[in-house]
Amino acid sequence: MSTATGEIQRVTYAGMVVNTVIAVLKFATGIVWNSQALIADAVHSVSDLVTDVAVLLGVRYWEAPPDDEHPYGHGKIQALVTLFIGIMLAFVAYELAKDAIRSFMSGKTDSPGMLAFVVALASIVLKEWLFRWTRRVARTFKSPALEANAWHHRSDALSSIPVAIAVALAHFFPSLWWADSVGAMVVSVFILIVVWEIIHPALQELTDAGIDDMSTHVQRVAESVEGVLGVHQCRARRYGGAFQADLHIEVDRNLSVVEAHDLGHRVKDAILAAELEVTDAIIHVEPNTEKRGQ
Repeated sequence: MSTATGEIQRVTYAGMVVNTVIAVLKFATGIVWNSQALIADAVHSVSDLVTDVAVLLGVRYWEAPPDDEHPYGHGKIQALVTLFIGIMLAFVAYELAKDAIRSFMSGKTDSPGMLAFVVALASIVLKEWLFRWTRRVARTFKSPALEANAWHHRSDALSSIPVAIAVALAHFFPSLWWADSVGAMVVSVFILIVVWEIIHPALQELTDAGIDDMSTHVQRVAESVEGVLGVHQCRARRYGGAFQADLHIEVDRNLSVVEAHDLGHRVKDAILAAELEVTDAIIHVEPNTEKRGQ
């Protein structure tokens, strides 16, 4: 096992432990001490646990090499699982918001206990610590997936802030009993924001949506290779958490087949080495003409 893999697994396993403990505490405390906001925040913590599992399983399944049945690899499994998780989280956010609105409209009078506030505060501190550790490891080993997971930790820490405020208000000022329900609604909105951040890249990948910014970067790299006279029909798409590209390059029409082939390989090597997260590039070589397309 490489140093990078070991460190990534270590910080991710630590995240799973922290997220499991926090989620259980939030659920239990929210139920016992009558805090809808804390129960809603527990669901948000579970979403962090899901992404921890996703990072660990990704190495085994999503990054498996191509085989006879999947000659292009298994990258889209990640997008399918991600989309499913996003849909389930959206449903949970809807149910939480519906229950909070029902309690608000019915005039719920039970005030949450102070233990709910302590748990929310502990969640903020622990998740901020986990965010900083995970981001440091992600940047050390240049892991976009791990950095995304780090920001998911930060989103959980931020969502606990309105929960702590709502619980404290409802506890110390019984006349503000509705603050807990409002806090649950706010957390539902946080969850929906996370859902969009999760499923948007997955939808782009599953529909082979073009990535204009990435296409521009790839084209610039190709144009910088000596011997390339022009670049057109440059396209890029998401695949397996990274990108794939295909493009046409124009070369001197007097080059031999071997020379043109070698130039195409140099372009591909330059794109893969450009730190654009491009894992594959298909290069189509064309002779340079005054009128493209002839």
